[in-house]
Amino acid sequence: MAVLKAILGPTNTGKTHYALERMMAHTTGMIGLPLRLLAREVYDRVVKAKGPRAVALVTGEERIVPDQARYWVCTVESMPLDQRVAFLAIDEIQLAEDDERGHVFTDRILNARGTEETLLLGAETMREVLRELDFEFETDTRQRFSELRYGGSKKLTKLPKRTAIVAFSADKVYAIAEVLRRQKGGSAVVMGGLSPRTRNAQVELYQSGEVDYLVATDAIGMGLNLDVDRIAFAGRSKFDGRRHRWLSAAECGQIAGRAGRFRDDGEFGETNDCPPFEEDVIHAIENHRYEPVAELQWRNSDLDYRSIKSLIASLARKSPQPVLRQNPHGLDEWVLRRMAEDEGIGPDIRGPRKVRRLWDLARLPDFRKAGHEGHGRLVLGLAETLADPDARLGEDALSRRLAELDNTIGDIGLLQQRLAMIRTWTYAAFRPDWLENPELWRETTRAIEDRLSDALHEALTLRFVDRRTTALIAGLKREDVLTTDVSEAGEVTIEGHVVGKLIGLSFAPETNASTLEGRTLRSAALTALEPIIADRLKAIAGAPEAALDINEDGQIVWNGVAVARLAPGPHWLAPSANLIGGESAELHQQEAATTRLNEWIGTEIAKRLPTHFKLKFSPDETGLDGLARGLAFRLLEGGAAADLRQEDRALLPGPEERAKLKEAGIRSGRIAAYVPDAQKPASQRLIAVLQSLSDDRQRRVAPEGAGSFELDGEWLDEDLTAQGYLRFGKRAVRADLAERLGWELSKRRKEAGKATFEVPTDLASIISCPLEDFHVVLKGFGVVAAQKDKESGAVTLWRFQSRAFQEEQRKRRESRPPRKPRGEGARPAGRHKGKGGHRPSGGKSGTSRRGAPRERQPDPNSPFAALAALLPPEPPKPKKKRKPKKQKPTDSTATQASPQAVPSDTDAPAAPEPTPSKSTPDA
Repeated sequence: MAVLKAILGPTNTGKTHYALERMMAHTTGMIGLPLRLLAREVYDRVVKAKGPRAVALVTGEERIVPDQARYWVCTVESMPLDQRVAFLAIDEIQLAEDDERGHVFTDRILNARGTEETLLLGAETMREVLRELDFEFETDTRQRFSELRYGGSKKLTKLPKRTAIVAFSADKVYAIAEVLRRQKGGSAVVMGGLSPRTRNAQVELYQSGEVDYLVATDAIGMGLNLDVDRIAFAGRSKFDGRRHRWLSAAECGQIAGRAGRFRDDGEFGETNDCPPFEEDVIHAIENHRYEPVAELQWRNSDLDYRSIKSLIASLARKSPQPVLRQNPHGLDEWVLRRMAEDEGIGPDIRGPRKVRRLWDLARLPDFRKAGHEGHGRLVLGLAETLADPDARLGEDALSRRLAELDNTIGDIGLLQQRLAMIRTWTYAAFRPDWLENPELWRETTRAIEDRLSDALHEALTLRFVDRRTTALIAGLKREDVLTTDVSEAGEVTIEGHVVGKLIGLSFAPETNASTLEGRTLRSAALTALEPIIADRLKAIAGAPEAALDINEDGQIVWNGVAVARLAPGPHWLAPSANLIGGESAELHQQEAATTRLNEWIGTEIAKRLPTHFKLKFSPDETGLDGLARGLAFRLLEGGAAADLRQEDRALLPGPEERAKLKEAGIRSGRIAAYVPDAQKPASQRLIAVLQSLSDDRQRRVAPEGAGSFELDGEWLDEDLTAQGYLRFGKRAVRADLAERLGWELSKRRKEAGKATFEVPTDLASIISCPLEDFHVVLKGFGVVAAQKDKESGAVTLWRFQSRAFQEEQRKRRESRPPRKPRGEGARPAGRHKGKGGHRPSGGKSGTSRRGAPRERQPDPNSPFAALAALLPPEPPKPKKKRKPKKQKPTDSTATQASPQAVPSDTDAPAAPEPTPSKSTPDA
C-alpha cells in the first residue's frame, strides 16, 4: 500500500534534504518545487548523484528530458502528472493558501501521488487543514537544527557581515545596494525575476566572500541555501499583485528562517525604515508558532472543454468542501474571459481541441509582471495567430522579435525587461504545438537568455560592487559618507533623519532641515538624488503613451506623480510642457524629457480631439468654406458644440455645406452643431483642462456618459456647449441627442397629420431624462400640452407653439415689470376676481385684463423656436377647437395668456424661458 506522509516543520529542519534522499532511494521519483531557481539547484544536486542521463528538469522555461530519465525535478506547475513514478514529493505546501498560485499546490496535494510513497513538505500550519481533507496520512514533525533570535533594529551602515537585507520592491533593493556599495564595498543582489544563470553568479559573489552582504526580495525565503547569519527586514509590507498588504507572521518567519544554517544559530531584525516587530510576532517567529492555515485556494480540475463558455463555467464551479475556497483571482482565468469577450477570438469557440488551445494560451505566465491588462494584450495578440490548433507562429516574425531582444547593451532595468520577454518566448518554444521548429527556437532562446543573464550579472556587479568606500558626497564636510535613502513614498532620509521628500523630479526640504546642518545635509540629499532624478528623466524621455496622463490641474503625470505642468500657448489646443523640478540634472537630460512630454501632449490632443486638431493645424484639408467654415471656427474656439437655436435660419449651413461639415467630423442641424468625437468622456475632460489653462478660468466637466443632467445653478452656457450640451430649462441635454429628439418630435407631428399629436413617454429615454422632468425639455422644444385626460389630468395630446406666438411672448416679457418674489407681499395667482370676470393677479405687479384673453404671438428669437422652424405654419382651422377653452377660464389657468399653453404638470409659465446670456450662470 502506498504511503502518504506529511513532513512538517519550520525552515532549516532538513525537509527537502530528506525528500531527496527518499526519492533517490526509489527506482523512479518526482519532486515539485516552488521556484525555478530552486528546481535548478536541486537538479544539479541529483545529477551529481545519479548522472545527467537519469535526471529530467521540467519548468515553464526549461525542459531537459533524457530518454532514460528516472528522476524528475520540476516546478509545481510543470509536474507531468501523467508520468508514473514510485516516489513523489511536493515542497512548500503552505503555498496552497496563496491567492495567485495556491490552487495549483492544492491540486497537487489532492491528486498527485507516487505509487509507493508520497511526501508533503511544508510548515506546521498545514497540519489541521490536511486533517480537514480526510486524508489518511502519517506525520513527521521536524525541529529546527538551530535557534532563531530577535536582534533588534540596526542602521544599514551598522549591520554585521554575512547579513541578508530583504526588501519588497526592485527600487528598494537597488537603493539599499547602492548604499552598501558606498559604505561597505558592495553587495550581491538576488530577486525572483533573475534567470538561474544570473542568480547563481550573484550568489557566488556572496558565498565566495567577495562581498559580505546580500540584498534580496522575499524569494530568498523559498529554500535558497545561503550562509546567512542575520536577516534584516527593510520593510514589512509588499504588493502581492492586487494590493499592498502587511506580511503575516508566518511569512516573516519563512524569510527570517533563512538566517542560520544547520547548527549555526540565526538572527533577525529591522533596518532602514522598517516598522519594529511587535512582541507577539517576535515570540511567534522565535518559537515557530503561527496561526494555522484555515483555507486552501482551490479551482476545479475536472474541466469541460466543449465550448469556451462551458470551460469558464467549470472553472468557476465551487468546491463541496468548506476548507477549499474557490479562487476568483487567477490571471489565466481572467485572460480566458477576455478571450471569450473578444469578437475576433472566442465568443463562439466550440470543440475540445480549440478550447484546449485557448486555455493553453491563457496559462502563459506573466514573466514581465505587466499586470492583467498588459499581459492580457500580449496573450490576445498571440491568440489571433494561434487560436486555431493547427496554426503555428511564423518563423520570420519570431526571428525578428528575438533579434530585437538579443541585445546586451543597456542598463539593469532594460536588461531585465529583455530577460522577462525572452522567458516568454522560451516558454513558447517548449510548447511543441506553438512553433514550426520548436527544437531550433529552444536553442536560440536559451542562448539569448544566457547572454542577457551574463550581461545583467555584469551590470549588477558594476553598479553595486565597488571597493572604494571613501567616496564622498560633494559639499559634505564630514569624512565618511552619509547614508541617504529614498523610500517608496519619496521620503528622503540622511542618517535616519528626514530632510524632505522627492516628489517626481522635485526635492522638497523639510522645514526643520536646518537642525541637521541645514545646507550641508540638503546638498548631500541633492547630490545623492542626482542619479535618481537622471534615471527618472531618462525614463520619462522614453516613456510610452500609456505611462503618461493629464490630471485635472493641467499637470502631466508619470508613475502617479506630476512631473510637468502645461503652460498656455497661442491657442487652447497648443499648450506646452514645463518640467516640475529636475533643475539639477544636465541640460540635455531635461531637454530630452521635455521634448518627449511635448510630443506626447500633441499626440494626446490629436487622439482625443482629432476633429479640432485637424481644424486647427490642417484647416485646408477640411475643404470647408463660407458658412461651414465659420461654423467650424465657432466649434474650434468653443469646444464640443454650438447652440444654433437663436441663429438666423438664413445664416445656417445648407445641405451641401452640412455634407462637407460631416466629412470634416462635424454634425450640423437646426438645434445645434457638434463634434461627435469631442463628446466622449475623455475628450470632455481634456477640453475642460485645456480651456481652463488658456484663460485661467476653471471649467466644469459634464457627468460621464450622461444623455442629460439637471443643472445646479452654476453652469455657464459656454461651459455647457464646450462639453457638448445645450440648456433646456433646468436640464442640460447633449447636443446630438437633442437633435435626435427634435427629429422624433417632428416625425410624430408629421405622422399625426394635424396640429396636435401624441408624445410617447419612451422618448424621454433618448436623452436619459426622468419622466417628471420631460415636460421641461419638451417645453424647451416649443412643445406644450394641447389636451388632457379629464379623469387623470395626464396630457394626451401635444402641439408645437407657433413662432408668432413665441415672438409675442418675448415682447410681453420684455415689457412686464419685474415680479416680487413670494413672501414679500406678492399674492398667489388665480385667487382674485373683478367685476368684469376673471382677473389674473400677481400681487401689486399684476396687470388686469377684461374679456377673452388675447392670442399670443410667437417669439422668433426664443431659444426654443428652432423646432418650430422644422414644421409648416399651423393651419387656421385648429383655432375653432380652442374656442370652448377660452370661454371658461379657470383658476389654474388664470395666470396664462392662453389655456393651450399650460404645461402638463407644472405651474411654470407657458412661454419658453429665455436662455441666460453666455456670461451668466443658470438660475
